[in-house]
Amino acid sequence: MDFAERVVKLAPEGAYYMLGRAQALEAAGREIIHLEIGQPDAPTFQNIAQAGMDAIAEGYTRYTPSAGIPALRKAIAEDAGRRRGISIDPAQVVIGPGAKPALFFPTLALVRPGDEVIYPDPGFPTYAAMIEVAGGVPVPVPLREEQDFSFDLEVFDRLVSERTRMIVLNSPSNPTGGVMPLSALEHIAEVACQRDIWVLSDEIYARLVYEAPAPSIAALPGMAERTIICDGFSKTYAMTGWRLGYGIMPKPLAERVELLLTHSVGCTASFTQIAGLEAIQGPQEQVEAVIAEYRRRRDALVAGLNAISGVCCRMPQGAFYAFPNVSAFGRPSNWLAEYLLEEAGVALLPGVSFGKYGEGYLRLCFANSLENILQALEQMKEALSRL
Repeated sequence: MDFAERVVKLAPEGAYYMLGRAQALEAAGREIIHLEIGQPDAPTFQNIAQAGMDAIAEGYTRYTPSAGIPALRKAIAEDAGRRRGISIDPAQVVIGPGAKPALFFPTLALVRPGDEVIYPDPGFPTYAAMIEVAGGVPVPVPLREEQDFSFDLEVFDRLVSERTRMIVLNSPSNPTGGVMPLSALEHIAEVACQRDIWVLSDEIYARLVYEAPAPSIAALPGMAERTIICDGFSKTYAMTGWRLGYGIMPKPLAERVELLLTHSVGCTASFTQIAGLEAIQGPQEQVEAVIAEYRRRRDALVAGLNAISGVCCRMPQGAFYAFPNVSAFGRPSNWLAEYLLEEAGVALLPGVSFGKYGEGYLRLCFANSLENILQALEQMKEALSRL
């Protein structure tokens, strides 16, 4: 078929491809340990689920304003502002069905054909996709293992040009688990202010940190008027299937993004938004308990990976991913991921699924039970010893 150029280069996310491969093996009778999909293994917290069910029973099943119900926008403004040390007006908050609209729609609103957009590589595959759909030119900046997977600032400085319209950041990072240090954010902020460049900061994993909070570039001087924050409820509150996210941005841009929501999805389900209100305003002890459990799993996974000959893994500082270096095996990461699925019964992702600079790495999600993680490590060690 003759498709429009904007969709010709779109490709599936590697996680969904590998999930399909793993499920096919399970259907054939194989036991597979799933470390490929980036979602919490725990159910949505009971108080949040109950709030959603109560909302349906109370009639919250009708249209809402496209930007979201006022009570939730206000709660997000207060909560997100307090956590980042900034002042946010509810009119700056735009709620969408998942966090991806807060990535895609600001990009559509700002990036013109031929504009360059700098983004992290390895990085979330949606970044390159949204840039190309908007007609922009994707410009990847490598994340360096020796810098705990922060931006290579020397390469960044060389790539910034008069055509740079936007810089995409993701900290804590998917797939590396790296957290960008304040010094790197200050460097990027200085460039953005000097050259009048927008910054789209994907902070969906901001609550999932293990040593120190992840700083937000939005809190730096001069950045409030040029930063879009993307965040949501999926990872922190185990609400992946509820589809609830938001963007925080300057008011004029929020008005444009609201119109894009109006003419695409209309609005986000009202009962989902009521559940989100409970997530923010309800008890947070469950979040802290989940983070403590992730930390326990992270420590076990990284120690186990580093005990496998040929594998070297840095300690992720946030999110729930480990990104080990497996280049010593001399095989492409796609090949290794398929090998470990077939021979070890462990589903994980090749680093190249996240960009060309991800070659030589694998991504493992530790949002799975400690028992499964330890079993996966044992099976991987045995399979890799045969190479």
